[in-house]
Amino acid sequence: MRIPRQTVLAAGAVLAAALIGSSSMPSATSEPSATSDVAVSVTPERLNVVGLPCFPGSLNLTMTNTGTMDRYADLTLEPTGPLQLSRTLFSSWLPAVDPDQPVSAPVEVRVPRDTAPGSYQLTAEVDRKQVTVPVTVDPLPPKGPGDNLALGEQATASSTHGNFTLCGAVDGDKDSEHWDTLTGWNDGTRAAFPDTYDVALATPATVNRVELYTLDSARYPARLNGLRDWDVQVKSAGTWQTVAQVRGNTAGHVTTTFAPTQAEAVRILCLDGNDHTYSRIVELEAYGS
Repeated sequence: MRIPRQTVLAAGAVLAAALIGSSSMPSATSEPSATSDVAVSVTPERLNVVGLPCFPGSLNLTMTNTGTMDRYADLTLEPTGPLQLSRTLFSSWLPAVDPDQPVSAPVEVRVPRDTAPGSYQLTAEVDRKQVTVPVTVDPLPPKGPGDNLALGEQATASSTHGNFTLCGAVDGDKDSEHWDTLTGWNDGTRAAFPDTYDVALATPATVNRVELYTLDSARYPARLNGLRDWDVQVKSAGTWQTVAQVRGNTAGHVTTTFAPTQAEAVRILCLDGNDHTYSRIVELEAYGS
C-alpha cells in the first residue's frame, strides 16, 4: 500500500513538534539574569599603589546580606596585570537581620618594584555580581642624593606588637599624633631589651645620616614614652657595625651623623625606653652624602 507524500510530510512535522516540545534543553533567552541578596562594597573605590615593599595599597571589602534567609557567601577577587593581593577569597556567614549587619575584611594590594606605571583593575564578585576597582600604579619615589633611602623599603624587626604593622616606621608619616595602629612601630616584648628594627636599602648606598622620630605627642611625651638609648648600625659586606650611639634621649626627633659608610641596610638597636617597657619608633629615615 502506498502512503501519499503529503501524509508522510504531515506526520514528520507532528513528530518534530512533539520532540521539540518535550526537549529539556532551555532556550538561549530563558537563562535567568544574575541576582544576589548580598550587597558588596569596596573602599576606597579607586586605589593608588607604588612598587615599594612597605607601601602596599589597602582596600576594605564589605558584604551585607539584604535577603530574608541566613546564608554563607564567597567573595572572590580577580586582579589584572602585576597586581598581587594578600587574599583572593573572602568567605563569611551572613545573618539576615534588621538592621543589616555588614561583614568586612581588609586586603593589601602590592606590585613588584619594576612595575611600569599605568592603570589596572581588580574585580570583586559574589553570585556573579561584580564590583570593579581601578588601580593606578604610580612611579617610584626618587632615591638619589638627599632623598630618604629608607622610605617604603623592606623592614624587619625582632618583634612587633599586635596593634602595629612592621612597615609603620618607614611609611613616610612621622606625626606622633597618628600613633597606634595608623603609623609607627612598637616592639612586642614588654620590658625586654634589646629590640631591633632594620630597613634593607634597595641597593647598597653611602649613608652618613639617620633621622629617628620616636613617640612624642601631647598625650605621650618623649621624656616619658620615647626611645631613650640606642645604637645606629649599618650592614656592610654582610656584617653589622655600630656607627653612632645615643644615650639618655628625651627628644622626639634625633639626628645622628657619622662617617660616610657603604650600607646594605640600616638598623636601630634599641637598648631602653624612657618608660623601660617598649621600643617605639614613629619614623626612621636614612640619607647619604
